Amino acid sequence: MRSVIHSSFGNPAEVLQVAERPTPNPGAGQVRIKSTLSPIHNHDLWTIRGQYGYKPQLPAVGGSEVSGVVDAIGEGVERIKVGQRVVVAGIHEAWADYVVAPAAAVIPLPDAVSEEVGCQLIAMPLSAVMLLDYLHLEPGQWFIQNTANGAVGKTLAMLANARGINGVNLIRREAGIAELAAVGIGNAVSTESGDWKEQVRGLVGDAPLAAGIDSVGGDASGDIFGLLGENGTLLSFGAMSGQPMRRNSGDAIFKQATVKGFWASKISEVTSGADKARMIGELLTLAASGELKLPVEAIFDVENATLAAAASEKSGRGSKLHYTCEGRR
Repeated sequence: MRSVIHSSFGNPAEVLQVAERPTPNPGAGQVRIKSTLSPIHNHDLWTIRGQYGYKPQLPAVGGSEVSGVVDAIGEGVERIKVGQRVVVAGIHEAWADYVVAPAAAVIPLPDAVSEEVGCQLIAMPLSAVMLLDYLHLEPGQWFIQNTANGAVGKTLAMLANARGINGVNLIRREAGIAELAAVGIGNAVSTESGDWKEQVRGLVGDAPLAAGIDSVGGDASGDIFGLLGENGTLLSFGAMSGQPMRRNSGDAIFKQATVKGFWASKISEVTSGADKARMIGELLTLAASGELKLPVEAIFDVENATLAAAASEKSGRGSKLHYTCEGRR
């Protein structure tokens, strides 16, 4: 079977290659999925660079989420049946024609959820649900986030809206405002504008910003930290700038504001099975109703892995990019 591998860590567009590997067989408690679509997540690219919290043994197959059809099941598997459309996330070696995964982690996809939405329904959206729960925001409260036009940012905005929580959605480009509006997300502010902080205060009015979510680092961390209200929380979700967080100590001292880190893998470890089921059920319901929109910008054949990786890192990209293992181009 075809697999997208890397034999060294480095720039994904340079180190990825397509190679033939044996088709795996499911063991006890596992299923084999004939892949249809697999998204390229930022953490997939950072893993290939060797700069993520998980570092695979080389040579490694990329990817961590995939949708497709179950074509074989291992001993003891009863909940999942051959022929079911499914999605699974939090795995390794997803960028391949066939993927073996624990049956307990596999989520059946309802007919109302398209393959394009289904293939990216768990990893980033589940992180967004966990993040929202982690902040303990109540209906009517306000939060602010940067990189709001990213996968987690969009999902977070949609989930918050469905729960009656107010969000201010920061993007870097003016064009991003229309991009968010196209999927029903408002309260967007471009940091290109010199008065963007005044725009934020105009949206919020007298209400305090209870929380801020920072995926950039550097000065962007301090910008959000400075806008928080009394006892506000700044949550570090990522560091796209590659720079350390820079914050004004006065905001911490006089507002009693706090800074926390958030890594979904760690939060998932302490989240009960019942809570995960509730979160996934919420995502499936919103996806089936159309309230949760997860657009796709482009689909690449698995043979064009390096092109897909390069395209996924272009600035201004609005949607997820995917490999497909069925030959569509």
